[in-house]
Amino acid sequence: MSPTPLIPLIPLILASASPRRRELLTKAGVAFCVVPSRTTEEVWPAEAPQDYVVRVAEEKAREVATRHPHTCILAADTIVEIEGKILGKPHDKADGSRMLHLLSGRSHHVMTAFVILQSERQKTVHQLVTSTVTFKTLSDTQIAAYLATGEPADKAGAYAVQGLGSDLVECVTGSYTNVVGLPMDEVCAALQTLGIVGTKSDES
Repeated sequence: MSPTPLIPLIPLILASASPRRRELLTKAGVAFCVVPSRTTEEVWPAEAPQDYVVRVAEEKAREVATRHPHTCILAADTIVEIEGKILGKPHDKADGSRMLHLLSGRSHHVMTAFVILQSERQKTVHQLVTSTVTFKTLSDTQIAAYLATGEPADKAGAYAVQGLGSDLVECVTGSYTNVVGLPMDEVCAALQTLGIVGTKSDES
């Protein structure tokens, strides 16, 4: 069954330059414009992964809100976590190889925190969604071949589940779109609750 089409009711800003988040929102029928956040994504000493991802999402939303104070803003941050460690985007192929060897044959968590900030109505939604991804056991040759495609270069954890990286994955438990970059069931539900989007039935 196809999802219920969404109808934009209030202009929305996506505080992210991520093409994956833009594609997910567009497919869901959410109207938005893009204003990337200028927030620096730096992990504080001894900061837990879930605290980090929530804090960064909030900082992204509030930074864009300082420039666009009378709008509704959606901000998000996604991380890969294993053994309590955050895997960000690889610095180079060697770093990507290190990450993929660490993930090989094991399960890890993908966490996305999203914030919807509606300043004028003084409404804010904060939510953290976690999915579990299990990797196949990868050979050195498989890892090297995947790195050679260039796809891991700008991906947290050095893989893209919606791309060629799908061949590395055994299974995903929980929200698949969360692993892509935005948990769409939860985001769309929050947007509807806030009255930012509606459905045909809402018009009757």
